[in-house]
This record gives sequence, C-alpha cells and structure tokens, in this order.
Amino acid sequence: MTADELVFFVNGKKVVEKNADPETTLLAYLRRKLGLSGTKLGCGEGGCGACTVMLSKYDRLQNKIVHFSANACLAPICSLHHVAVTTIEGIGSTKTRLHPVQERIAKSHGSQCGFCTPGIVMSMYTLLRNQPEPTFEEIEDAFQGNLCRCTGYRAILQGFRTFSRDGGCCGGNGDNPNCCMNQKKDHTVTLSPSLFNPEEFMPLDPTQEPIFPPELLRLKDAPQRQLRFEGERVTWIQVPTLKELLDLKVQHPEAKLVVGNTEIGIEMKFKNRLFPVIVCPAWIPELNSVERGPEGISFGAACPLNSVEKTLQDAVAELPAHKTEVFRGVLEQLRWFAGKQVKSVASIGGNIITASPISDLNPVFMASGAKLTIVSRGELPYVKVRKEDLGGEKAHEIGHFLEKQNPYGTSMYQLNTADCWIFGEPGEFFSAFKQASRREDDIAKVTSGMRVLFQPGTTQVKELALCYGGMADRTISAIKTTRKQLSNFWNEKLLQDVCAGLAEELQLAPDAPGGMVEFRRTLTLSFFFKFYLTVLQKLGKEGLEDKCGKLDPTFASAASLFQKDHPANVQLYQEVPKGQSEEDVVGRPLPHLAAAMQASGEAVYCDDIPRYENELSLRLVTSTRAHAKIKSIDISEAQKVPGFVCFVSADDIPGSNQTGLFNDETIFAKDKVTCVGQIIGAVVTDTPEHAQRAAQGVKITYEELPAIITIEDAIKNSSFHGPELKIEKGNLQKGFSEADNVVSGELYIGGQEHFYLETHCTIAVPKGEAGEMELIVSTQNTMKTQSFIASMLGVPENRIVVRVKRTGGGFGGKETRSTVVSTAVAMAAYKTGRPVRCMLDRDEDMLITGGRHPFLARYKVGFMKTGKIVALEVDYYSNAGNTLDLSRSVMERALLHMDNCYKIPNIRGTGWLCKTNLASNTAFRGFGGPQAMLVAENWMDEVAVTCGLPAEEVRRKNMYKEGDLTHFNQKLEGFTVHRCWDECLASSQYHARKSEVDKFNKENCWKKRGLCIIPTKFGISFTIPFLNQAGALIHVYTDGSVLLTHGGIEIGQGLHTKMVQVASRALKIPVSKIYISETSTNTVPNTSPTAASVSTDINGQAVYDACQNILKRLEPFKRKNPSGSWEDWVTAAYKDAVSLSATGFYKTPNLGYSFETNSGNAFHYFTCGAACSEVEIDCLSGDHKILRADIVMDVGSSLNPAIDIGQVEGAFVQGLGLFTMEELHYSPEGSLHTRGPSTYKIPAFGSIPIEFRVSLLRECPNRKAIYASKGVGEPPLFLAASIFFAIKDAIRAARAQNTDNNTKELFQLNSPATSEKIRNACVDKFTTLCATGIPENCKPWSLRV
Repeated sequence: MTADELVFFVNGKKVVEKNADPETTLLAYLRRKLGLSGTKLGCGEGGCGACTVMLSKYDRLQNKIVHFSANACLAPICSLHHVAVTTIEGIGSTKTRLHPVQERIAKSHGSQCGFCTPGIVMSMYTLLRNQPEPTFEEIEDAFQGNLCRCTGYRAILQGFRTFSRDGGCCGGNGDNPNCCMNQKKDHTVTLSPSLFNPEEFMPLDPTQEPIFPPELLRLKDAPQRQLRFEGERVTWIQVPTLKELLDLKVQHPEAKLVVGNTEIGIEMKFKNRLFPVIVCPAWIPELNSVERGPEGISFGAACPLNSVEKTLQDAVAELPAHKTEVFRGVLEQLRWFAGKQVKSVASIGGNIITASPISDLNPVFMASGAKLTIVSRGELPYVKVRKEDLGGEKAHEIGHFLEKQNPYGTSMYQLNTADCWIFGEPGEFFSAFKQASRREDDIAKVTSGMRVLFQPGTTQVKELALCYGGMADRTISAIKTTRKQLSNFWNEKLLQDVCAGLAEELQLAPDAPGGMVEFRRTLTLSFFFKFYLTVLQKLGKEGLEDKCGKLDPTFASAASLFQKDHPANVQLYQEVPKGQSEEDVVGRPLPHLAAAMQASGEAVYCDDIPRYENELSLRLVTSTRAHAKIKSIDISEAQKVPGFVCFVSADDIPGSNQTGLFNDETIFAKDKVTCVGQIIGAVVTDTPEHAQRAAQGVKITYEELPAIITIEDAIKNSSFHGPELKIEKGNLQKGFSEADNVVSGELYIGGQEHFYLETHCTIAVPKGEAGEMELIVSTQNTMKTQSFIASMLGVPENRIVVRVKRTGGGFGGKETRSTVVSTAVAMAAYKTGRPVRCMLDRDEDMLITGGRHPFLARYKVGFMKTGKIVALEVDYYSNAGNTLDLSRSVMERALLHMDNCYKIPNIRGTGWLCKTNLASNTAFRGFGGPQAMLVAENWMDEVAVTCGLPAEEVRRKNMYKEGDLTHFNQKLEGFTVHRCWDECLASSQYHARKSEVDKFNKENCWKKRGLCIIPTKFGISFTIPFLNQAGALIHVYTDGSVLLTHGGIEIGQGLHTKMVQVASRALKIPVSKIYISETSTNTVPNTSPTAASVSTDINGQAVYDACQNILKRLEPFKRKNPSGSWEDWVTAAYKDAVSLSATGFYKTPNLGYSFETNSGNAFHYFTCGAACSEVEIDCLSGDHKILRADIVMDVGSSLNPAIDIGQVEGAFVQGLGLFTMEELHYSPEGSLHTRGPSTYKIPAFGSIPIEFRVSLLRECPNRKAIYASKGVGEPPLFLAASIFFAIKDAIRAARAQNTDNNTKELFQLNSPATSEKIRNACVDKFTTLCATGIPENCKPWSLRV
C-alpha cells in the first residue's frame, strides 16, 4: 500500500509532506524541516511548556473552528492532517509588529533568559483567541503547563493581567487595600510604584488575528477516509469509522491506539519502547460524542479532557446539586490534572486504559460506579455491546478489567468506546482528593474518590466506596473496611472504625516504589477524615445534624477545598533624581534589551543556529553503574542504525584525556566508571533520532565495585576530597562553659537541580587548517571551555574560538559542567572533520551534570537566658560527588557564611567534602551560602524556642553592627541589615499579623499559619582573588554606532542591558547607538566565569574604563567643536587617524583571605536584605500556600530597578523551590530517579506568594561598585528561608495542640519542607496509626544522599 500525503498549515502556509514519519514530532519538523526555531525544546515530555503552539481545526461535532494549545514536543506530525498550526513566528515580529501579548511580556519585564517566553506567549495567545477578555483566574489556569526558572512569575502575571476584565491597574479607584496608590508617601525620595506603564500598551484587536485557512474550511463537509503514513519503523493509520477500527484491531492485535500521544510519546522517547503499528481513532464520531441521558452523561473514549471539563462545568451550573456530586469531584481532579496543552489533546479513554497506579481519575470512576462501554468484534456479527460496571461491589473488577487488558490498547477484539458517569441521587455525597509535591500539573502521591449513600432521610450508610490511587500497582478499593460500615451511622465511632480499618487494609511494603510509605498511608486516613467532615457539613446544611453529631467549628476549615485569592503585588524603588537627563538611562527600569526578540521567537540560542550542510549529531553513551570496571564495549548493534558514522571514545583523543578544574576527571571513562551518568563515549550519526537509537545499541559490560552514595556512607568510610577546611575565632571552651544553655542538633539540606530551561548545547565546527575549531556553546565559562578543548586536542588555545550569544539560563550549572558536553562534541568534530551538534535531552542533562551540594550539618550552640549567643561549633559535610570540581570553593563560602548576620564571639566551623559515587555536584546560585545560613537560622530558631522569647527579638539582639568584625575578621562597612530589617518589620506589619496568626491558629484545628522574618548578608566576590578581573573591548564606527564586547555572558540576568546602560552614561550617547552581539574568546581573552554575582561590578568597571579611553582620544575634537554632535567628533577623530577601538580592564582591589591565618578580605562588600513570609499549612495533607512575602533588599543605587527586582523575585522563587519543594531521589545503587519535570518539581505559576511585595532600600549608594550599585544575583535566594521557618512555625502550632502524642518542643525539619515532611511532622492520631517500622535489611526505594 502506498503512503498518503500529509496536509496541514503552519502560520497560514500550506505544508504537504509526502514522507511523513509517525516518529517525527511537530517540534522536530518545525525546527529542522521548516526552519522555525522560535518553538523551543525544554523537556521533551510535555512538562515545561517551552514548545507550546496553537492548533486550530474544524470540529465537526460542534460545527465550529476550535483553537487549543498543545505541546509540539509530543504531537506527532501524523496527527495534524487538516490542522492549522500557529507558532510564535506566526503572530508577530520585531520586523513587522509585535502582537500585544509579545509586547506586554517584554515591556512588563516578564522575560529574562527568554527560553520559556515563546511557550508562555503562545499559551496566553491561545487563551485570548478563545476568550478575548479573560478573567484573572482563566489567565492563571492557562499557564498550568508552563514553567519559567528565571522570573519568579510575578512580572509575567502582572503584565498579562492587563488583558483581563478584572485586572490591570485600578488607577486608585478600586477598593483594593494593596493598591499601589495607597502606599505611604515618603516625600524626601520619589518612590515609584510601577515598573511599566500599561497605558503605553497596544490594545488587543481580535479582528486582526490570522484567519483559519479557507482551504481547510472548504473540507469540513468532505467525507473523511482512512490514512496511512509509513515511517522508518512505524506505520500510522488514521481511521474515520468504528468498523474500520475494529477490523484493524483484528488485523493488528498489538497495535496501539493513540489520541493525544501524551503517554505513548513518552514511552517511545524515554523508555525506548517501539510500537510498529499505531492507530489513531480521533476522527471516529462515536468516540467523540457527548450525550446527556436520563442516567448521566456519557463521553466517547476519544473526548479530550478539556471538553470533558467544560461539559461537566456546564452540568454543575445547570443541574441540582445532589445530581452533580460526582461531577464536582471529577472537576476538582481535572483542575490540577495537567496543563492546558495536555488536557487539550489527552483523551478520557486513554486515561482509563493507561491504568496508571496513581491515576487521578480512575479512583473517582471506580468510587462513583461509572460505566464503561466495550465493543468487540469476534467472529460474530459486527458489534456486541457489553457494559462493565466500574464501581460499587464490583470495584475489584476495574482492577481486573485494567489488568487483563494490556495497557494502552485493550484486548484483541475489544475497545473501550464510551464512559458514562451517573447522576447522583438525594442522600449521596462524593469527594475526590489528591496530594502531590506541587499543586499544578503534578503526578499524585495518593489520590482518592469517596462516595457514601445514606438510607433516605437518615444518616445510616447504605453504600460506601473508598477508592485509592498510589497505594498499589493499580487503583484499589478498600472493600474490607467499607463492607463493615453498611447500616452504621455517620458518627465518631464510624470515623474511628474506618481509620483503623484503612490503616490495617492499605499496607505498603517499606521498599514500595515511590517511597514515602508513612506519608502515603497517613494520607489515606487524612482523606477519609476530610470526607467525613465534608459530609457532616453537608448533612448539617440539610438539617440532619441532630442525627450525626455537630461539626466542631475549629474543624470546618479542614473540609474546605483549596482556594487562592487573586495575587496582589507591590514593587517599590527609588526614582532617578530630578534633573537627570532623559538620555541617561542608569537607574531607570529599562526593559531587557532582547526582550522583544525573545517574545517573538527571534532571539537565537545555540540550537537555533541553522544546521550546517554536512552536520552530524552526537549522543553521549553514559555509565549505568555507580562504581565499576569497564569489561567491554560492543558497538555492533549501534553500527546497524541508519546514518551511523562513528563511535568516539578515549582511544581517539590526540591530546590528554585528563580534564576538570583539578585534572581529576576524564573526558571519556577508560577503565572504570565512578558514577551513573559518567561519559564513556559518544555515537555520531546523521540525525538526533538515529543518534539516540545508536546510543541505546552500545552494549557495555561491567564488573561492579562497592559504591559510596550518601554523606553517611562517606563519613563511615572516611571518603573525602582532600583535608577538611576550618575557620576558628575566640575561645570555644570558655564560651560553652559560660553559656546558660547548650543546644545540639543536626540538619540535612537536600540538593537541587538547576533546571535551566535550555539544556547543555554545543556546536563544534572544525576549520580544516592548523587545528582551528570554532564552538558555539551554551556556557557561563568561555575560558575553561576553550582551554579544556585545546588540551584534549593537543593544540594551543589560540586555535580554539568559543562563542556565546546568550544562554537559556545557567544559575551556576553552566559554569564548569558545560565542558563535559563541549569537549566530547569537539572530539567528534575533530575525528569526523565535520560540524557536530549535541543538545542534551532533559533526562540526560539531569543525570550527567550534577547540581547543588546536599549538606549535613551537626551543630552545638551555647547561649545565655537572654538569647545572646556566646559559642557555636558546626561540622559541615557536603556531598561533592565523584570529582572535586568547585566543591572546595563551595565549602569555603559556606564557612564564610556560617554566621549569617550574627555576631558570635567564640566560633568554629569545619567542612568536609564527601567523595561519593554520584555525578559531581557544582556551582548553584548562592554557592554554599544558603546551606550554611539555613543551619544558622535553624539553631537561632531553636535558641528562641528554648529561651521562650520571640524569634525576631533574639535575631535582632545578636545582629552585627556597623564596624564589627566578622568571624573571618573582615570589618563590616556600609552594613545595612538593620535598615532592611526595620523597614521589613514595619512594611510587613509583622507584629499586628503575628497576633492575627495566633488568633487563626486558635480557631482552626487542622489548618495552621506561621510567620517568620529572616535577614541575610552575602559576600560579593569570587573567593579566589585572581578571578575578580574583567576585560572589555569597544569599537566605535564612523557612523557613530558602538559595538561593545565584555567578558560576561548574558544568561538572562540582564547583564548586557546593564553594560549598555553603563556605556551609554559614560559616553553620553543614547542606548540605541550601542550594541552587544556576543561574548567570545577572540575578542576578550581569559575571562572569568559569569558567576558569583560580580559580573556587573567587574565587567561594568572594565566597560567604563574602555569608554574613558575612547573619550580621552575624542577630547581634542570636542574642544575644537564644542557644539558638535557625537558623530561629528567620531568622524573628525577618524579623519585625523585616531584609533576608535579601545580595551578596558578592571581588577577588584584589596582581596585575599587566608584560611591559615584567618585574615585578609574575603569579599569586596556585602549585599544585605530581609524578608518576612506568612504561610498556611494543611495539617492533614501537608499542603501549604504562601499567603504573603515582603522583601526589602539593599542593592545600592540600582542600575536598573526592573532588572534588579526581577533578580530578587527570581532568586526568591528559586529558593522557595530549594527549601520547600524540589527533591532529588536516588536509588540505593546511585541512580537518579528524578530526571524530568514529571518527577522533579520546580515552582510553577501557582507556587508563588499570593501577595508578593519587593522594595529596594533607598538612599544607600555603594561606593565600591560601578555607579554605586551592588551585586544582586545570588543574595536574595536565601531570603526564601523565611518560608521554610514560617512552615516550621505553623507545624509547631499544630504539634502544640497534639501534646498527647509525645511531641517534643524542639523537632528536626530537614530541607526541603515538602508535603511529606510537613504531614509527618504534624504528629496526630492518624500518623500514630500509620507508623511503619523499617526492617534492618530493607533496601528503600530512594536514599537521602
């Protein structure tokens, strides 16, 4: 049979593909075949939204054109026949005009690195196509499937809020107490409440949007026919009728049915499954129909979840409440089910048949008694309909039903065609629950559906169903427990019986997959308790409360569903002084110079560079063992893959295979591997898809060696990198002997994955002569990239040019670890003599490149009754991984920050770097500082509790004062912590809110609030003195335009924008005349990495120096022609043969701390701040929400308040992830479980504080840096610890009311404070029922490393 032609439209242009391969995704097709690189690859699994596009098609059932967002990384091109695709390039550009969505995100400072921006723009654009005046809630919902790692989300939401009918600025006319116009006026300084002016925005005109292709509209009535697309390994068949589908299922029993490809796509990409025949039933009318009958609503199995959601919302609005109990439960699950991109394409039938053990919806279907319609075609006549009951007494049948069928398809001749959800009856109550690490778009830990039906007019149980996901290898029903309750009354006794029954019936093995055994078991009881209270509440409303007992008013809030107020934001900064010229942009909130290009998809990242004519693709081959000898490498299977070119290994290297900052690493492992993910070799092929297949074909045999995985293992085996580090001051023995009280403890702080949206990427182009090679790399460190490659190839560094235009985020993860990819790619380019490209997939990136160091600290603190600290001793252990990398410097910074802001007369800090068989951990924003400061605030918290004093008093009492010496003997000058602290206490109304929190906690038994204020000081400088240097190069052309280059790299932090502002002020010319193209080793050599929050300081001074050199040369021409213009002086200088090119250089003075003598300056100055956060926790589920955060930050005289506030918010939200959400899981064998956004959760749009207030401290110029500014990248991150300690404060309130459960006043809460840790710390009757002992020899599912 010949294959059909695939016809679809992209941005209004017709695309006819004669050789459509079912394995090709829309993303690969757009980027490689059509050259549309605005749509980005962020994760490949539909979890980050960077690849979002809008799809439009004519819906035959609704008789209208529908628009919806989708993940291009999952959408197979074969599913797009007769569909119109709109990408970021199709809605606007800087060359023609920007679309209002693009303009607003750029001007409201919602784009930093810009890699996630096109996806976010397309999500918003799709919403506006469907709803030109959305509510703010609809805007928030539209972003559930999008992630951003830079901005902290506030700026994006605030910019897009201007589209909403209830949004935008109220102009002071609203009754909002948080209105920016109601802020206290300080007349000495002009405070600006807004970083952008919404009145400048272009209005949205829905009539100007591109039309749906008329050709597709004409086809709307044409009959659909079967289509076949034959790929290299897979055949795709699209069927228009149910009969053809059943016939095909007989011919191809193993065929997979695919509608949205949100499950199969991931199986094929990440689990290397191959499905030779795929059948797509999405066109079949019966499978798409929705019918409301007398019994309930029935949905065709191919109905996408978003249409299910819409139908149920309409039903809830129209029908009496008792009829829609189940629908409300389903809607509550769908609300947090996934992002719009997934819900738009994923089908309800697919969700059931996938039979996921943690399905959000199957427990609901099972508990509600939903019906499933099955059609089959045996040798009998065509259709036989059978109804399988999914609920009630036959609840196990769904388990059997789902187990008997192979997941994703159904048995040979059977198909699920429809699901019917039954209307409720009077006396029936239903609830659904789910608990996950993050609210939006997260896989549940435990989910449940619960239903009770009472005898008419009574509270006597007639039917009860409690069904759970996440408690077995499938959805299960607690049959034993529920059977015993029939005919019992809904009262306290029933509650106790059910809880005891559930604890008995729903056991989990201590090594159960997914871990968190006690937490999951406790949730089954907590959910039932919530259900019990919800039913009591509803019975009370129906006047039946005399029959079932009254609801304790302090319990009421436990039954409420999650609700969030609309966000309120305030951003305050000091306006430029009156009289500053309009052209002088220093101190003004100038948008990021590339923001408009980022918002239109025109900004070029490494992988966006068009492919070279004879370019090859590389894929790394990595170790699957933590510690082993390599016995053999067999590449015979890989060689059979089409397009295979070669395998690269250590044997090919012409120079040295030794690499790394301390030469303790190899480029390719030769005889043994020391971690899972270590690079052994690489395959080179013609396409990335072939490279992935070839890499899987490389077979390696190992001889296992004993591995050290955790910090505890390393301590036990004395496995350390080098000797310990130490700082000591005062007399520790004397300090402890004088103390009234001594507290000891330990704290563990988990690691963190960088999750920059753009993974590591390198293109290497050999030049063919004298060993020259050019590399385009996504890195923060061009110098080390260059030197490592030169050393490997055995050529001088002057033959290697490394170029970076921008990177899609870095956060320290591209400071040294980018070299593991770039050296391998350079090696392949050398061997083949052709250009080679490699962009890591997200799962490879997370596995190979390491992250923030996990820390274990053991401390002992001595203090007086007044709370004054007199002695402190801390031992720090960091999990450094298999090589040294930057671990020593990270530990040095940790020891230098062990005091946070507190003066401790007698102190000793010791640091050990644990050498383990994990991928080497590396730099990450804060660089050891946040870990050490969290330990400091932890013992400070315990001191306050022990003394019975308010925490904020004890903190204030111990703070340094101006002129004090730190524990490393540096004098504090211009020390503003007190000012930040006092302003934060006042602006957050701390004391008034503290009493409100206490009142709330008295009135609510199962929800608790906590409030905490935390200070920070962060030392600005590289701790290795010679790194504090920078160069700049400036060219002035005869038309007056200026090309500027400096040693720093634009990673989203706005560095290039600030450098242009510095040059603009220095040269007194407008910003429009200055351009920065890229950073490269052949313009500014020997550059320090863009890191340590010093890039603006050192590069800014170097740029200033270069500008001064130019100005000196222009001085004579200015004197001759004082009224001339810049262009006149430049032309005159050129005609007089004066050089218009200059370099600039800067080194930071007076640095050089010695650990041996504890003397010398470690830092140039300190950036200070304070933050106050309020949280509310749900003691039953461990959930929390951040009600408000107030931040006061001293950034000196801000060069650009919009960028600086963006840095403060972005760092704070990254810290919120570190301390409350992001958790890495490793197997006992040292393999990383969490390798993508589905398993590793970074904060999402809904995770940020509901009220988010940031204020930059006024009148605090910093005389030590360029134009009196301060470094801002890392310091604010630690302020998110205020959330961690607010959570701890709330847990303490919960424990205080449950004193009968042996709760101690001091308790250890390790970081991150996830829902599991919060729930387990709120000890109560449910946790005691579920205590699970762990046997000695048990191998847990995951280890704390």
